[in-house]
Amino acid sequence: MQVVDKTLSIVLAGGVGSRLHPLTADRAKPAVPFGGIYRIIDFTLSNCLHSGLRRILILTQYKSHSLHKHLRDGWSIFIPEIGEFITAVPAQMRVGEGWYAGTADAINQNRYLLERSGAEYVLILAGDHIYRMDYARMLEEHARRKFDVTVACMPVPIADARSFGVIDIDPELRVRSFIEKSPHPPTMPNDPQHALASMGVYVFNLPFLLKVLAQDHEDDTSGHDFGKNILPSVINTHSVGAYHFGGKEGRVTRDGYWRDVGTLDAYYQANMDLIEPVPPIDLYQSDWGIRTYHGQYPAARMAPSATGEAGSVVNTLLAGGDVIIGARVLHSILSPNVWVESGALVEDAILFEGVQVGARARLRHCILDKGVYVPAGETIGWDHEQDRCRGFTISEGGVVVVPKEYKFEKR
Repeated sequence: MQVVDKTLSIVLAGGVGSRLHPLTADRAKPAVPFGGIYRIIDFTLSNCLHSGLRRILILTQYKSHSLHKHLRDGWSIFIPEIGEFITAVPAQMRVGEGWYAGTADAINQNRYLLERSGAEYVLILAGDHIYRMDYARMLEEHARRKFDVTVACMPVPIADARSFGVIDIDPELRVRSFIEKSPHPPTMPNDPQHALASMGVYVFNLPFLLKVLAQDHEDDTSGHDFGKNILPSVINTHSVGAYHFGGKEGRVTRDGYWRDVGTLDAYYQANMDLIEPVPPIDLYQSDWGIRTYHGQYPAARMAPSATGEAGSVVNTLLAGGDVIIGARVLHSILSPNVWVESGALVEDAILFEGVQVGARARLRHCILDKGVYVPAGETIGWDHEQDRCRGFTISEGGVVVVPKEYKFEKR
């Protein structure tokens, strides 16, 4: 029996995602649209699918309806009769009287599912990162080296490492320390410009996981978090290994791409990465496609305006149902069923499903959530003071975000 057949996968998908507000005002962060046709969680679930993992629990909590609907529509693909499942597990107060309070607590509250799973290993994943990874390779390494826990990691510049949990390793890839978001992270051996950042991907031996979760639950001083509490507490007493992401990744083409899209600027840039001349993440590998739910839309269409103006679309991702009528769309990402009317300009923008852009409107460096109608002649992203007065969020990098179904005042 292969290691993947002995593994239960748990996807943590209940976080509030406050730094992505207003995109998370009505949806959990893993359910935020990405790349025109996907949701963020599709990347983690596609990795599970292609890695041969067929038993997956998704722990949900915050504003989970949109996420549950997406899982129902796009991910009802496994066969329960042979023990396969993708199951959403909302907080149920099975342990104590509180909701999920930290990543470790979320799993501990569902320990009864672990205990009856029959698994030997537990793969713990975040549902809010963009990357492609063959988890089977990591599981095989964990089992071969007989670690109690294995942490996936990748090199990041020191300036960026302060935002992550950082590990220090010995020459045998054993973890010597785990420091969460330190202002002075330890550097990599022989590379003082980089640190090894934890990717939030962990493999535990199941009995060991149940033991440490029980101990953490009894500790009233703990924040019940894997990075802050669980891992630092076991490094000196148990065998903790590191797995380098971006090396021999099995069947995945080695793009080595991983992004935490927890802020508006990180989310915007990861989307823009998809329309680079050579995108840093390979979404076109035929045997490692990113699965999602596709609505029933007609093909995207460009049409001339009533006056014969043809318009243009340059370096842009389009989706089904999009209609561009005599407008210019440059370096942008359009979700399904977006309409852009004659004479409009859309540049460096991300438009969610159902957005309508009126004639002669001008948009740049912005994100428009679902169902926004931009009136004719309106501007977004050209005057930040005006954008602030209308209540739009403006990121540190200057990205203007228009919330879902925003109504512009009549002129």
